[in-house]
Amino acid sequence: MKAPRVPQTDLRALAAFRFELRCFLAFSEQAARAAGVEPQQHQLLLAIGGLPVGQRPNIRKLAERLCVQHHTAVALVDKVEERGLVRRERSLEDKREVLVRLTDAGMELLQHLSREHRDHLQNVGPEMVAVLGAILDARGWDAREKAG
Repeated sequence: MKAPRVPQTDLRALAAFRFELRCFLAFSEQAARAAGVEPQQHQLLLAIGGLPVGQRPNIRKLAERLCVQHHTAVALVDKVEERGLVRRERSLEDKREVLVRLTDAGMELLQHLSREHRDHLQNVGPEMVAVLGAILDARGWDAREKAG
């Protein structure tokens, strides 16, 4: 059985969402560079600072949150540590575990970038929500596929 065609309205909604998402990512990359860090370095700081409660900021967890390989996360932590934005420390519970913590300078930079991102999202957020809503519309994909 051939899969039903995705309607043109859905293609447009997906394209609009991808455009909005890409515009946000371009803004984020530019903001990070303007603040003196590479985008992945900003993402690492945000992953540490915004880690969900109960999760530990070890390399394994940070690699997972950044969607990168373990060795890539290690190299990224090395670079950011050299800049004085993070520090490694041994876990008090398990001396084998190394945790990555923000320094005061890292927290200050993260706060600055987070304010910029929040302000930017206050401007573009409604359009992002609208295009996402068009994709997730209850009358959307599943209903059309069942009807098709």
